Amino acid sequence: MSIVAAGPTRPSTTSAGKGVGPLLRGWREQRRVSQLELALRADSSARHISFIETGRSRPSEEMVLRLAEHLDVPVRERNALLLAAGYAPHYPETPLDDPSMDALRQGMERLIQGYEPYPALVVDATYTVLAANRGIAMLLEGVSESLLAPPLNAMRLTLHPEGLAPRIRNHREWRDHLLAQMERQIALDRSEPLRALHEEVAAYPVPEQERGGKGEGELGGGVEPVPYFALPLQIEHGGRVLSFISSISTFNTPMDVTVAELAIETFLPADPATVKYLQSLVS
Repeated sequence: MSIVAAGPTRPSTTSAGKGVGPLLRGWREQRRVSQLELALRADSSARHISFIETGRSRPSEEMVLRLAEHLDVPVRERNALLLAAGYAPHYPETPLDDPSMDALRQGMERLIQGYEPYPALVVDATYTVLAANRGIAMLLEGVSESLLAPPLNAMRLTLHPEGLAPRIRNHREWRDHLLAQMERQIALDRSEPLRALHEEVAAYPVPEQERGGKGEGELGGGVEPVPYFALPLQIEHGGRVLSFISSISTFNTPMDVTVAELAIETFLPADPATVKYLQSLVS
């Protein structure tokens, strides 16, 4: 369950060689914000924004950060914009195993441990698993050893035909949900590693048909259907169908690239049968 160090530093997708003006224009157009609207948000003028984008004016460090904030540019890419403008990066990127991260690591470990017996894990921006509790370990029973070799990737573990996919009862729905989630992130972050992962997992074979017609709880148990309040992950385990609702938490106003790209995903039991079964494991 101990948090592992993240993998190699993910490079920025922003090329400093383009100059800060075209890069800012690219982010503005992607966010579908006009020069006037951005100027009003940043307490500037449309003329000044135009001059920055065309290279006629060099923005101050403060202005680069202000525009990046109002364009919701990811923290990693804000550093790249600063470099393109001729300034030093503003946000550090501290490895998780650095002593200065002890409080953060220990806090996340306590959080996911305290969530047991329900599953919880910590991932980075490309879904590399940095920590997982015993609830996750329970669900991974029977997964191919090749997928469990470090670095673990949550998307591969879930959608690969030798991973959890054969046991996910609503595989098509859950697959569509995960792919759409990744597509939204790619649109916001323009991450090439994430795009490559999306292409990989989207190409995994989809079961020709899902097993259906059985109730929740024990397989074929005939239990009345449960009115779910969100799309559940329905997964077979130990002769039962467990149902979970996923929730993802991130850190507010991160001041470090590593922290900005962390996410804690927790799985809340979605029906009484799942609660009862998981509680029985620790009673």
